Amino acid sequence: MGKVIRAQKLGKSRRRQANSHKFKGAAAHHPLKLSNEKLVKGKVVDIIHDPVRNAPLAKVVYDNKIKVNMIAPIKLQVGQEVAYGTEAQPHVGNSLYLKNIPEGTMVYNIEATPGDGGKFARSAGNFGKVITHDESGTVVQLPSGAFKTLNSNCRANIGIVAGGGFAEKPLMKAGRRWHKTRAKGKLYPIVRGVAMNSRNHPFGGGGHPHTGKGKTVSRHAPPGRKVGSISAKKSGRGR
Repeated sequence: MGKVIRAQKLGKSRRRQANSHKFKGAAAHHPLKLSNEKLVKGKVVDIIHDPVRNAPLAKVVYDNKIKVNMIAPIKLQVGQEVAYGTEAQPHVGNSLYLKNIPEGTMVYNIEATPGDGGKFARSAGNFGKVITHDESGTVVQLPSGAFKTLNSNCRANIGIVAGGGFAEKPLMKAGRRWHKTRAKGKLYPIVRGVAMNSRNHPFGGGGHPHTGKGKTVSRHAPPGRKVGSISAKKSGRGR
């Protein structure tokens, strides 16, 4: 008789249920419908920890009564003034259009399309760099090193995301990693399929840990078989 494997249980398991009631809310730019204002100043009222992300959040209250959770950059302090608008200066924490940011400036929380709130360079220690402006848009170097041409009306914050040293402190024991992953709704520990018995996983069994068969499976494979490289376009070593 078959057995329900891990890949089938993940969807129903409470071990994968994120503690979303503890999350502090979305971290994004101010609403785009207000972005035609020339200069709106705000004040950082608090810097908080958000369990869902590895970077701190800054609570900002603008003069127009809009409250925003902003990803905090390095050197941002409580009581500091930040701003957005067409006349905002490229200072740390300010939100500007890419077309108004000087070349060579380090930015974070970069929008992919105007008004989406920010998609790139949002995790702790990350930043992008404005390379050049041309007729097709603004060329930005992403944290991966890739160059991407974006709409010049996309917005970005000035600076580098704070909290970049979080990975330097070792966890030291499995219990700390268990609590860390549980807080974010991730599965831990994870047992390798090749280490299981053949009745527990398609890759299980054998005298030593190996898959015993090809890892690429069809998109339409049954749930008990859909493990490994699902509907891979190519496999093997890249040449």
